Amino acid sequence: MFQRIALIGIGLIGSSIARGVRLKGLAREIVISTRKPETLDEARSLGLGDLYTLDARQAVAGADLVILCTPVGTYRKIMDDIAPALAPGAILSDVGSVKGHVVETLGPLVPAGVHFIPGHPIAGTEHSGPAAGFAELFTNRWCILTPASGADQAATQKLTDFWRALGSNVECMEAAHHDLVLAITSHVPHLIAYNIVGTVADLEAATQSEVIKFSASGFRDFTRIAASDPVMWRDIFLTNRTAVLEMLGRFLEDLARLQRAVRVGDGPAMEDLFTRTRAIRRSIITAGQETAAPDFGRPHENAVSLPGTSEERDHGGGEDA
Repeated sequence: MFQRIALIGIGLIGSSIARGVRLKGLAREIVISTRKPETLDEARSLGLGDLYTLDARQAVAGADLVILCTPVGTYRKIMDDIAPALAPGAILSDVGSVKGHVVETLGPLVPAGVHFIPGHPIAGTEHSGPAAGFAELFTNRWCILTPASGADQAATQKLTDFWRALGSNVECMEAAHHDLVLAITSHVPHLIAYNIVGTVADLEAATQSEVIKFSASGFRDFTRIAASDPVMWRDIFLTNRTAVLEMLGRFLEDLARLQRAVRVGDGPAMEDLFTRTRAIRRSIITAGQETAAPDFGRPHENAVSLPGTSEERDHGGGEDA
């Protein structure tokens, strides 16, 4: 599908792309670039690419597909470096969880003749680094592309085919709409998880140890989300603050209503909310984005094994967590 793919950054997402490309034979050559020598050495030891370099400009030279796989806060510096070396006709994309900022930051810097098509594979785990990746990460997950209105249709279709070959379902939408949707489906839930786990971290030592010892599934799975890459999530909140604050405002209004229902003992109001939210859970399972297996797919003694459980669920649980 491509002669040379350059991956700038080789963490969970980048390494999963590299493994998938190798498995499916989607490129003749994979070039890997990262700023840390030790990370590059780890990628080399895992055999993730064909060429390895600390020089991003060298990595993109002659590549017909370049994918930025670093935190979105690094994009501007990387683009300043690689822009002169991007080949005419090449596709430039990324895997960032925010798209409006990416379009505003990179769009004006893209050289003429280079097809800029931002992307976001909604897949991931709480783990990071080259060794965390696996080729099946994108299977039956969504990848959203946000090409500009005047983007080359053939290039957009080629990138769509690429992600489909990696196992993803693909949909195109406007960058601003993407950011609003992801703010409530991913960014605000992560913000809440970080805050809840942070509250426990601030408890006195004795109480904290009891919370950890007797952790039920609710808090336990908040900690899984809160274990996600802190640099990546810092950049997400900094670059998608408008949409996050809008969705957080709606959430706080709903939380205030629920708080009042608990305070005054309004059982019918609580039951109505819990019934509606249960239906959302069932809709997600029906859409194939979650398994119906008990306890988030973890195996239990004497439990019936269902498709999409165990290791598959633990590895592919949602956007970057």
